[in-house]
Amino acid sequence: MTEGFSGVDQSKPSIARVYDYLLGGKDNYEVDRVIGDKFTRDLPGSVAIAHANRQNLVRAVRELALAGIEQFIDMGSGLPTADNVHQVAQRHIPDARVVYIDNDPIVLAHGRALLEESQHTRVIQADVRDPHRIREHPDTIDLIDFDRPVAVIHSAILHHINDDEGPRSLVDYWQQQVPSDSYFFISHFRSGGNPETAEAEAVLQATFGRGRWRTDQEIRDLFGDLEILEPGIVPSSLWRPEVTETAEGLTRIGPAERDLTVWERLIVGGLARKP
Repeated sequence: MTEGFSGVDQSKPSIARVYDYLLGGKDNYEVDRVIGDKFTRDLPGSVAIAHANRQNLVRAVRELALAGIEQFIDMGSGLPTADNVHQVAQRHIPDARVVYIDNDPIVLAHGRALLEESQHTRVIQADVRDPHRIREHPDTIDLIDFDRPVAVIHSAILHHINDDEGPRSLVDYWQQQVPSDSYFFISHFRSGGNPETAEAEAVLQATFGRGRWRTDQEIRDLFGDLEILEPGIVPSSLWRPEVTETAEGLTRIGPAERDLTVWERLIVGGLARKP
């Protein structure tokens, strides 16, 4: 990154920019790359977490769009990469509406380009821990019709919410805002009970003062009373394996016949429907 953005403290790392760096992006500073390099150098193989999660998100959005969902709210969206939520959804529903939420001012700056690209896209600089402000934001009100089904996305964000900040209550809030037949996608760091988990968690805690790997049951509890769809909450690499579109319809391609790495098992995803 060669230019600074107003309001950005370049002396402190950003979760969004570290994630951007691990995905091969260029919208990051040296302080972010130092943290990213800790993962690539000291925890080789850990970058697979970021890639597995991103691919899981793309597949989930595509399936939601194919199911006719036209509205998306992406919590903690991070910086734009290839196959953003609005790009995936609008391949199938050109008028699909997407609101991105992130607290990093750089994300908002890049949002200006998204606004030029799509009139049905908004980017709001806000903290996911303040859902009421997001719900009442003029851009949300302008773009999202809460009388119709909405897909609410919490992709790799709730593990950055500490227990005392009520991650379950954030999901509950949005469940109360959307009608039946709305969907929730959640991906989350999963406790592995191994040195890799402990070391990766320690890096995040030391850097950001937050970062919580949760057990399978704790992740399941985040969904509350939602109906979790097949195949359940599983490692992201195994969530509804890649599909191809042909003249005959959708053809599923199963996962490669191999064991997942320890890192691939540390990120899980699930899709649920509000009855």
